[in-house]
Amino acid sequence: MIHSFHIPVLGLAFSIDTPIKVARYGISSVVSVVDDELVERMRKYHSGLNNIPYAPIHKTSPDCRARRITAYLNLLNTIVNDQFTRLKQEPFTEGSDIERYFDLLPERSVLKQGYDLMKEHEGERKEIFQQVLRAQIQKGSIDVNIMAKVDKLNYDAKGDYSGDENTDALAALRGFAESDLESSVVLSAGMNPKLYSYLEKFRDFYPDENGALRKKVTLKVSNYRSALIQAKFLAKKGIWVSEFRIESGLNCGGHAFATDGLLLGPILEEFKSERLAMQLELFAMYQSALQTKGLEINEAPTQRVTAQGGIGTGNEHNFLLQHYQLDAAGWGSPFLLVPEATNVDDDTLKHLAGSKRDDYYLSNASPLGVLFNNFKNSSIEQEKQHRIARNRPGSPCTKKYLCSNTEFTDKPICTASRQYQHLKIAELAALKLNDEDYNRQYESITEKVCLCEGLSASVYIKNDMLTAGERSAVAICPGPNLAYFSNVYSLDEMVSHIYGKINLLQGSDRSDIFINELNLYIDYLKREISAYMENMNDKKHKHLQNFKAQLQQGIQYYQQLIPQMTNYANSYIEKMFSDLALSEQQLCLVNIEAATNQLSLQ
Repeated sequence: MIHSFHIPVLGLAFSIDTPIKVARYGISSVVSVVDDELVERMRKYHSGLNNIPYAPIHKTSPDCRARRITAYLNLLNTIVNDQFTRLKQEPFTEGSDIERYFDLLPERSVLKQGYDLMKEHEGERKEIFQQVLRAQIQKGSIDVNIMAKVDKLNYDAKGDYSGDENTDALAALRGFAESDLESSVVLSAGMNPKLYSYLEKFRDFYPDENGALRKKVTLKVSNYRSALIQAKFLAKKGIWVSEFRIESGLNCGGHAFATDGLLLGPILEEFKSERLAMQLELFAMYQSALQTKGLEINEAPTQRVTAQGGIGTGNEHNFLLQHYQLDAAGWGSPFLLVPEATNVDDDTLKHLAGSKRDDYYLSNASPLGVLFNNFKNSSIEQEKQHRIARNRPGSPCTKKYLCSNTEFTDKPICTASRQYQHLKIAELAALKLNDEDYNRQYESITEKVCLCEGLSASVYIKNDMLTAGERSAVAICPGPNLAYFSNVYSLDEMVSHIYGKINLLQGSDRSDIFINELNLYIDYLKREISAYMENMNDKKHKHLQNFKAQLQQGIQYYQQLIPQMTNYANSYIEKMFSDLALSEQQLCLVNIEAATNQLSLQ
C-alpha cells in the first residue's frame, strides 16, 4: 500500500463511490454491495457524469443482482483507471492532482522523500526524477464488503425458490468474482460456510503461474481464535486469507460485535506473537489443498494484519503500526466528516459536526438482532418517533434485504417492517401485561428501524437522486469516536491528521483509544447485567464473571503496556495512567454477586 491507512466500508451508501473520490491518490477504500438497487442507480449516475453508455439491468432480468454488482464494479474500475492515467500524465505544477498525490503521502514514505528530492533539482535531472516517480505511484484498491450472514433467500416471479447460488451473499460474491477488479473481498459479520465454500468456484481466487492472486480474501475479525478457525476452513479449500482486518468489538461504526471482554490491545498482542506460526500452519493446509486441485505453489502469498475502530490521532496510528507490527490501520467514521470522500447529506453532516458524546449510543435498532451504533440526531430516529406518535410504528418494507423473521409468516419478513410490528404489538396486547412491562416490550418492538432505505438515503439526497415518493429519512451509524471530531474537513486535512502533520483534536478531552474501548466494555457489562437480571441462571452468571475477569486482565495488560509507549509526551502517559485507574475503579464497582443476590431475594 502507498498509504498506511484505508477507509473501511461505511454503511451502504456513505462509501458506495469513495474509490472514485480517493483511489487515484493511492488511498484504498471499501464499497458495500448489499443493496443492488443502490448499486444500479449509482452506475447510472456515474455513467452519466463520465459520458459512459448505460444499459439498465432490470430487477426482472436473469441473475440481475450479480450482474448489477459486476457492472458497477467494472464501471468503478474504468473510471478510477482513467483518472489515474490522467493523473500520471499531469505536469508537476501547483494545484495538479499529481502534486496533491505526493502532498498527501506521509513524510516517512520513500515516494514522498523522492518527491522532495525532485523539487530540489532542475532541468534534465528533475525530469528523470519525475519519470521515476510516475512509474512508481499506485492507485488505491477498490475493495468490496460482503456481510456473510446477510444472505436472504430469493424467489422468482412465481414464488419458487431461486436456488442456493442466488441467495444475497452468494450472488454478491459472484458479482465481485466476475468483475474486472484486482482487489479484495472483505468478508464480515461472522462465518457463512456456504458462502466460504462458494469461493472455490472462481479461478481468480487461486494463484496464477507466478503465484499471484488476482482476487484476494480479507476477513474482518474480532479476535485471534475466530480468525484462525475461519482461515483454516478456507485454507483447506485452497483459499488464502490475504488480510486479517481486526476490528474493535464496540469502538467502531455500524453493527457492534462485542467480544467476551477481550480488549483490542491483548487481541493485537496475540496476533503479533502468533502471526508467523499461524501463517506457517495455514500455508501447509493451503499448499496441500492446491495440490489436490492440480496447482503448485512453493511460497506463501502475502498475509497482512490490520486494525480499525476508534483510532483518533496520528500518535495512536503510528503506535499501533509500530508496536503491533501492523501493515495498516482503518479510519472509518472520521471520514463521514469529509464530503470529498463520502456521501453525507448536508443536514446530517451539520448534526454530526456539532455532536456530543451523548449523541452516540448502542441500540437495538437493527433488524439483524445485533447491537447497532446509532446517532440520536439522525432523521430516521425522528421519523420513527413520529410514526409511533401516530400509532403507525414500523416502516414500509420495499427492499427486503434484512428479512429473517418467520414468527407470523411462512416467508421471512423484517422486524422493522410495519407488518411485523403490527402483528407483534397485537400479540403483546393480548398478554394483558401491566403498564411497565407492556411499555418496555413495546419500546423493544418499535426500536427497530429500516436500515435498507435509511443507510442509502443520504447519497440520494446529496446527489439530488430522490425519486417521487421515496423516503428521505437518513440512518447513520458512526462509531462513538466521532464525537471528538467537531468540524467538516477536507481530504487533505484528514489525511494530514492521520499522519500527525496537524492535530484536528487540539484541545479535546479525548482519552486514549485503549481507554475509550475499555470504558465502552465496562458500560456494556453493566448493560448485560441489567438484561440478565430478570432471567439469571448459572450459565449467565458464569458468563458475566468471565467477562469481568477478561476486562481485569486487559487492565493489567495496559498497565504494563503504557511504559512502552515512548512516542507519547509525559503528560499523555500520566493522563493515560490516571484514566486507566479511574476505569479500574469503575470496573471494581460492578458487583455481579450483589446483582445476583438481589435477584434471588426478589
